[in-house]
Amino acid sequence: MFKPMLKPIFATTFATSFAMGFVTLLAFTGPAATAQTLEKVPEEPVEARAPLPVAKGSLVIIGGGLRADNADVWQKIVSLAGGKGARIAVFPSASGNPERAAATSIAYLKKYGAEPFAVPVAQRLANSDYRKAADDAALAEKIRKADGVYFAGGDQARITQALIRENGTRTRALEAIWDLYRRGGVVAGTSAGAAIMSSTMFYRPDAILAMLRGGVKDGQEIAPGLGFIGDDVFVDQHLLVRGRFARMIPVMLAKNYKLGLGVDEDSAMVINAQREVEVIGYTGALLMDLSLAVTDTSKPDFNVSNVRISYLDRGDKFNIITQSFTPSPDKAGGRMDPARTALRGPVFSNDILGNNAVVNIMERLIDSDQEEAIGIASGNPRSTTPEVGFEFRFTKTPETVGYLSNTVEAYSVLNIRLDIRPIDIPRPLYRYR
Repeated sequence: MFKPMLKPIFATTFATSFAMGFVTLLAFTGPAATAQTLEKVPEEPVEARAPLPVAKGSLVIIGGGLRADNADVWQKIVSLAGGKGARIAVFPSASGNPERAAATSIAYLKKYGAEPFAVPVAQRLANSDYRKAADDAALAEKIRKADGVYFAGGDQARITQALIRENGTRTRALEAIWDLYRRGGVVAGTSAGAAIMSSTMFYRPDAILAMLRGGVKDGQEIAPGLGFIGDDVFVDQHLLVRGRFARMIPVMLAKNYKLGLGVDEDSAMVINAQREVEVIGYTGALLMDLSLAVTDTSKPDFNVSNVRISYLDRGDKFNIITQSFTPSPDKAGGRMDPARTALRGPVFSNDILGNNAVVNIMERLIDSDQEEAIGIASGNPRSTTPEVGFEFRFTKTPETVGYLSNTVEAYSVLNIRLDIRPIDIPRPLYRYR
């Protein structure tokens, strides 16, 4: 049986040596409690993953809904591409209206100092053969010589279909993007442009509750992505607003991912060559750790125990290699005392898949005298037949840590245990008195 061994350390990290194409960070003793590291016990063998790509570039993974005035995110893209005058190739491939998507993205990038240009590789682009364009040598060279790439939102399947040939090989345009990324350029994407960052992406996903009930199938709910983040991390987007954290877990279990990152709307995860993640923008991101998770396959319904879930707020950093966490500067001295909580009484949610419900329940639990919180996911309350729902049980452990900002009411929450099990929901759920 796996046992968690999360312990606080006093750490500042420095780049010291390359491992699997990325810089390994080592920790040393410092004066303030600013980081945590997860030490793994040996695990049973799992399916081997391909080596991580050797890349000097950065990723900006945006959760969708990126506003024009979100200077933190737009400026970060331009800055990582080299600053004022940076050439950024805009791919409107995912959009149902590529002309408009390209024009809008170009206008925003220009506003923040870049010199963007549209790449005519899109299925819905009028009077254009996207397959021919994706293998055009001159266009590929233009992309290769750029400083960055930006993928607009829409349907991520259109991106992979446009950039991967029918025989499964990379088009010249995609090879050019990889060359740019390996050289040190930035690859950014919003919504669908974020979904393609991992080696597995959602393809034609069912509703979240239906996916928990019906399972995950390759070629339907999921399909191969482009894998810029590497083969060891799963990525999802629109996460908190749409309650999508729950759909990440069955996919991660099915594809043997131990680590998942899901980012909210109008927010981004910036990942550098050292694989350090920084959250910027409006809200934050969820970190899902399944390295100690177990599931009872003898039961017909979806279930999982011992998932570790963390909320990374804007300004927080997390290193994928060392698994160390550094809070934002306004939380550096704000580690919460479990004996001094502000809230009393039960913590629960009747709709854990609702807008921001998962973060709300985690924040309430970390500042509560309670040791656990319950969230319920169910369907139509007026249905006349019983149905399978799910209980989401959030539990504090000795490794659970919270940080509170010293300027605003903003939390970072690390390592809450999450167990999900099926429950019978009687119907109708209520009757009028």
